[in-house]
Parts: sequence; structure tokens; C-alpha cells
Amino acid sequence: MTERDETAGDERDASLHQTILADIEGRIISGAWPPGHRIPFEVDLAAAYGCSRMTVNKVLTQLAKSGLIERRKRSGSFVRTPTSQAAVMEIRDIAAEVAALGLAYGYRLVRRGRRKATAADRARLELPAGGTVLHLVCLHSAGPEPFCLEERIVNLAAVPEAEAEDFSAEAPGVWLLRQVPWSSAEHVVRAVEADGETAELLAIRPGRACLVVERRTALAGAFVTHVTLTYPGHRHALQARFTPAQARAPT
Repeated sequence: MTERDETAGDERDASLHQTILADIEGRIISGAWPPGHRIPFEVDLAAAYGCSRMTVNKVLTQLAKSGLIERRKRSGSFVRTPTSQAAVMEIRDIAAEVAALGLAYGYRLVRRGRRKATAADRARLELPAGGTVLHLVCLHSAGPEPFCLEERIVNLAAVPEAEAEDFSAEAPGVWLLRQVPWSSAEHVVRAVEADGETAELLAIRPGRACLVVERRTALAGAFVTHVTLTYPGHRHALQARFTPAQARAPT
């Protein structure tokens, strides 16, 4: 084989490598191959693309290093379930969290209704008797899977314009961040077992552990909204950044 033939062969292998990599990444990110899906065996991929098993092996190794798949000895390669980090100390757009995982974001409004504030609503938003709230239940998804269940109440005395919004196309958190400035926020983080409705919406078993982040935001001393974000516990972790409460000069 001449040097020119070897160069041409290397270029062909590199091109096939990129083709296979792009194809598999596309199927994973689009949801065509959901988490847990078994990737075709190396010999089958090599036959499908007309290349060597070595080329396929390099592609799968690269995908495993990037966290998109996991390779199990004697079992094959599988699409990996993405692990998200729920931010505790900051207010983040859920769509941005999903995009950071390389997955397509989806949103669905489950329920919307205006109601007289219940005792629980009044406690959460420190409302007087007779106050009214907008109650919203929304489901956020990442690729083909549910990502987060959002239950929110909005103080209509603080944000009366929210009553005119149907929130069928845009998540309320995004709308509120754009519409209403906030001056302070409180977070509570806890673990709960999924009840029947939560389990059904998140496509998990009833009783499965979930990570719950409760947050309420205020403007000029008046609470604007309270939201409960429920994540499937096996796919999420907490993330927080800390700085010293008081810097000390070296002595």
C-alpha cells in the first residue's frame, strides 16, 4: 500500500467516525433512543456502516466519555440516564437546565385555576383572609422523559396581570422572572415519596424517592409566588455555591 492509499484510508476512517458519532448522538438527543435503550452491538454497527469494529469501538468509547452512554461488561452499551443538578441557591430557568444536558425541552400545563387562598396558601405567602391566588401545575420534560413537576401559587394582589395569562405555551417561572423583579428568595429542600398523581406525571413508581425544592420569592417585603419543584430523586443531585459569611484578614 502506498503512502497516498494510507492517507486516503485514514481520511475515510475519520469521516466514518464522525458520521457514526453524529448519527448516534442525534438519536439519543432527539429521544429516538431513550435512556436505557441498548445500543446495537459493535459487529452490527460495523456491518451497518461498512466499517471496522475498531472504528465503532472508538465512537462508543467517545460517547461513554461524554456521558451519553454507559458500557457494561458482557451486556453491551446503553443510553445513559442524564443526571441533573438542581440549583438550591439560585433561581434558574428549567429549560436551561434541560438544554445543559443536551436534551430537548418540553413543557405542558396540567392545571390552572384561580381560587380563594386556602389556609396553606395564606401561610406560604403570608396573605390576609380573603386573598386570591392563581394555582398552576406544570410538567417539564427532558427528551422523552418527565423532568420536573412544578406546582405554583401566585399572589394575585402582588401580580394582578398573571390572571390574564393562560400559561399554556410559556412556563410561569419564565414569565414571572421577566415580568416581576424580586428582591429576596427562600429555599427549602427535602425528600418525599411520590404520591399517586406525582408518580403518574413523572412516570415513576408510587413511593419512589423524589427531591423537592420549595421556594418563595418576595418583592419589597410582599411574597409574590411559592413554587414546589419535584424531581425524580434517582436522576438529580443538589448544587450550591458558598462564600464565607465574613472574610478574615490573615493574621
